[in-house]
Amino acid sequence: MHVLFVCNSNVCRSVIAERLTRAFAAEHGLPGLTAESAGTRALVGFPPDPMAAETIQGLGGDTTGFKARKLKPEMVDRADLVLTMTDSIRDQVGELAFGIAPRTFTLAEAHRIAKVTGAKSIAALHHARNNLAYVGRENIADPIGLSPAAFLEVGDRIAELLFPVLGALAPHEQTKLSGEDDRRGLVIAPGGPGGPLSAFLAAQRGR
Repeated sequence: MHVLFVCNSNVCRSVIAERLTRAFAAEHGLPGLTAESAGTRALVGFPPDPMAAETIQGLGGDTTGFKARKLKPEMVDRADLVLTMTDSIRDQVGELAFGIAPRTFTLAEAHRIAKVTGAKSIAALHHARNNLAYVGRENIADPIGLSPAAFLEVGDRIAELLFPVLGALAPHEQTKLSGEDDRRGLVIAPGGPGGPLSAFLAAQRGR
């Protein structure tokens, strides 16, 4: 399962999600789970915002080698799942490639649908979407220019939404061709010491 995360500048929200996904894949032995990110108005070539980098590292991720990139149609084409930070960005992505809408969600939307329905595949998320329409916005605000506390809050929010979605979808997407019947639905598997899940959950306990 290749996941594309999209925000505006690609130096904060989407890179946090990308690098936490990579850490999650390594921690849980999911080599088929890969991730990249881009921005609709990217600061092309820039590294992550320093406070975003601290947030990623605090949650167990690694920012090595990252440079912001502008969203391109070919990135959308190769993604199995596109997760955006706002509904307006989701709609912009939908205009870039034919047939992308069934695999494009806001991160909060994907989490909500998976939690309510127990969906464990991208197709199941899309199938349930119209029956679970949400009146309102499911956006993750951009903390650029705000305080370190705002960055930490956004990082925690992304982790809180992202890890359950990955835990639900990635194992099924990786094993579905083997005929295994995974009925666990929305699950967070326990993480190892120092990993992103354990760091995140420890931070939550400390609140």
